[in-house]
Amino acid sequence: MENKDIPCIIELPRIYDPRGNLTFVQEGDGRLPFELQRVYWTYDVPAGEERGGHAHREGRELLVATGGSFNVNLFDGRTWTTYTLNRPYQGLYIPARIWRTLDNFASGSVCMVLTNVKYDEADYIRDFDEYMALQKQ
Repeated sequence: MENKDIPCIIELPRIYDPRGNLTFVQEGDGRLPFELQRVYWTYDVPAGEERGGHAHREGRELLVATGGSFNVNLFDGRTWTTYTLNRPYQGLYIPARIWRTLDNFASGSVCMVLTNVKYDEADYIRDFDEYMALQKQ
């Protein structure tokens, strides 16, 4: 398995069926680099809008485009990298302390997020200057 301290694409299982394909995530199969605590999704994002705009202190996430496509822009304190998610059998792993924005949502896109933490506002870093100060520590 790859180094899970850096963002990376994780291939998820695909079961092909002429009636429609199926992809899943489950604990203990070695694909998810953390213990799953919460799943949520964003949808109906208006054209031109941006989501994200934060980092997590402890939270690690796997983002999956379960429908449509969108860009995920990641910043590690030095470099920006953009990933386009558009396959429901691939997830983008984002470790803690990586700034992210999501944009360029196609109509009907759904972004499912699996994470290792339950919702806690204190885990969010929403101010970019605060994020940069923490990166220097």
